[in-house]
Amino acid sequence: MERNPVYLSEKKKLQFLEEYEDPLGCLAAILESSFDGIFITDGEANTIWCNHSYEVVSGLKMEEVVGENMSELVEQGAISRSGTLMAIGSQTSVTIDQHFRTGKQAIVTSTPIFDENKKIIMVVTNVRDVSEIYQLKEKLVQNEELTKRYQAEIELIRSQLEGDHDFIAEDDVTLEILRMAQRVAQMDTVVILFGETGVGKERFANYIHHNSQRKTNAFIKVNCGAIAESLVESELFGYEPGSFTGAQAKGKRGLFEVADQGTIFLDEVGDLPLTAQVKLLRVLQEGEVTRIGASQAIPVDVRILAATNRDLQQLVDEGKFRADLLYRLNVFPITLPPLRERPRDIPALTQNMLSHLNRKYNQNKKMTQLAMASLIEYEWPGNVRELRNVIERAFILSDGENIDAVAVGLQKNTENMTDASGQLNLKGLLEEIEAKYIRQAYVEHGGVRKAARSLGMDPATYIRKRKKYTQDKMVQK
Repeated sequence: MERNPVYLSEKKKLQFLEEYEDPLGCLAAILESSFDGIFITDGEANTIWCNHSYEVVSGLKMEEVVGENMSELVEQGAISRSGTLMAIGSQTSVTIDQHFRTGKQAIVTSTPIFDENKKIIMVVTNVRDVSEIYQLKEKLVQNEELTKRYQAEIELIRSQLEGDHDFIAEDDVTLEILRMAQRVAQMDTVVILFGETGVGKERFANYIHHNSQRKTNAFIKVNCGAIAESLVESELFGYEPGSFTGAQAKGKRGLFEVADQGTIFLDEVGDLPLTAQVKLLRVLQEGEVTRIGASQAIPVDVRILAATNRDLQQLVDEGKFRADLLYRLNVFPITLPPLRERPRDIPALTQNMLSHLNRKYNQNKKMTQLAMASLIEYEWPGNVRELRNVIERAFILSDGENIDAVAVGLQKNTENMTDASGQLNLKGLLEEIEAKYIRQAYVEHGGVRKAARSLGMDPATYIRKRKKYTQDKMVQK
């Protein structure tokens, strides 16, 4: 925005300065206190004064520039271009971007001051350092590009999952973990999956293998907790003929040999006995196994994925798990959240499970709205495995095509569903669920816009509903 011309005869009187013994000194102090740089030339663009803020922004000292013409400073490269020269040429206020040798960027506004004869006698330039603003702008652009890349990766994952009817991922939390899993899948890095029982660690291990360069080779699944301790070594690493009583005459290849060129998934790896842990460490370090009763090692090229629902560090402290093995396995840890922390997956998982049962038994059953609400509200200590059991039981118990909350059997989590007359209060229940997710979204995302976006709301609607439920909670208290 252009400023009106400033004439010397029209200047505002600074009568308050007359109260001081040194009014010029006071005026200089006022100019020096400005956060913005101030640079003053005469009507011929010769420098006559600048304040300290200008020295900081430009890297130029007042003694270097006083008496220098602005055209000379531009030629010397001290400044990128001169607003003063432009203001003198145009006879009006000019605002431009300016770059200094300090690397700083500034917005400068040069304003000519005229005498009574409309002759420029002075040009005052205000210099505002905007380097941080430009840096923040660059970071914003970078973050936007990063967000676009993440979104593209998420969309790619969604499209890949369309053909995998057993893998359901609708919640943003699950999709973000899948994004991590897909990136590490391309490498032979050891991955360990942590999470409660039933969260789907085996499904994620499958996903990593089928998105890896080894996807056309073997994928061997081993439940370390299901093998008798006396048989763990022979199962995993094999044995030579006659190694022990009952051994096969021809010996036996271990599962690591079977998985050569492919992937082996060690589920419940925390249950491995210490003797087997030593041999597993050798596979990780040397890429070779030694059969029971053998003197020579056999090289194997195997990618190792592991999973556990136990605290391995605690097992190390208790002397039940080797610290060096934990370090080798913990290269790329992924923690899978429990089902209660990814509620958007519940309706999709439920529908997928129902579809499978409907196809299998030639039925057309579906969840009622209240039944689905009870599923979403439940805490699911057994996670996806428990959800599958509940759906199958409800499928069997339900009469007709509709599966209601009674068939689901989670009434303890659907309290207060009736009003004073004993009638079903569906509106109240849905509002309670909505309030829960609105509060949870704010805690997870830390801001209104992100929280609203995660719930598919516009910010205004989110703010209105959050305010309503907050007030309702205060009234109840």
